[in-house]
Amino acid sequence: MDAVIAAQYGLISRAEALDLGVGPSAIRALLRDEKWVSVRRGVYTTRSIWDGLNEYVGRPLLMARAATKNIRRGWVLSHDSACHLLGLPVLALTEPLVHLTRPGWTNAWTRDGVGRHLARFEPGQVVEKDGLCALNQARTGVDMARTHGVSSGLVACDAALRAGATRADLEAAAAVMDNWPGRTHVATCIDLADPGAETALESITRALVIEAVERRPATQFPVRTDRGIVWCDMVVGNHVTEADGRVKLRHRDHGGVASDVEDAAWEAKLRERAIRDRGLVVSQVVWADHWNERRSATVARLRRAQAEADRVYGRDTSPDLLREADEIRRVHGDRKTA
Repeated sequence: MDAVIAAQYGLISRAEALDLGVGPSAIRALLRDEKWVSVRRGVYTTRSIWDGLNEYVGRPLLMARAATKNIRRGWVLSHDSACHLLGLPVLALTEPLVHLTRPGWTNAWTRDGVGRHLARFEPGQVVEKDGLCALNQARTGVDMARTHGVSSGLVACDAALRAGATRADLEAAAAVMDNWPGRTHVATCIDLADPGAETALESITRALVIEAVERRPATQFPVRTDRGIVWCDMVVGNHVTEADGRVKLRHRDHGGVASDVEDAAWEAKLRERAIRDRGLVVSQVVWADHWNERRSATVARLRRAQAEADRVYGRDTSPDLLREADEIRRVHGDRKTA
């Protein structure tokens, strides 16, 4: 039985268990003793598999697999579920659902934790990975924008570009959506999408900067400092905005990237000082700055910092910094490889 579960990416249905000789009372006992977990009605996994999956991607993806076990052909993973399969980040703002789409006149409904969508798509927009079919990165990006709004859509569209999709792919995916709900969000996300945003936090921070200063930042801007080349998350004129996640200051034993938390915090201070020494104003934005009353305060703070940078150093990025950035990119490329 363990071999069957492993071969099916951690799942077994009630019918399959019965075929293997596991009777109804034995199934009830496995669930009662918490050796098995019910992923969906009539579809199970083992406790060890379930506990080994994280709540943001692993478990939602297993739930999507479970939902596909007994559906008719034609349905493919889409929206959040396609993101989980394809490795696109998801901005978790709502109660998660499994999302499935099949061709048909535009319609959508939710039942038993599954969002079902009828929508047109091309056969070439379907990809297969790990035994599941899903809409591709470009189509998933615009679907996320249309269904969940600009913030979620921008996160997904940025990630789609990072994964190799082009802006033309996004536009082609959106071409059938002229009269669909949420189409204006799709247009905004396609216009603003930037592969230079390396995380979901950087994507939504870029949108926050645009809202605050009404100018588009350059992403992954390299600056030569006395500590070497520093890649800034985004730059408008002579104002740097850094999207700082706690993962940078969390020990790797606890899910972070720091081998020594004190050293990481000190390095961050020295890094910021090195950037400022090149004639740049630096702002930090953290995850909590994006929500509730903190958002308006953060917009005002970024606006003040931009005004200071424009007044002290000029509205346009220093020609020396631009020249150096071009030289660095010619040698090292457009990403943080230096």
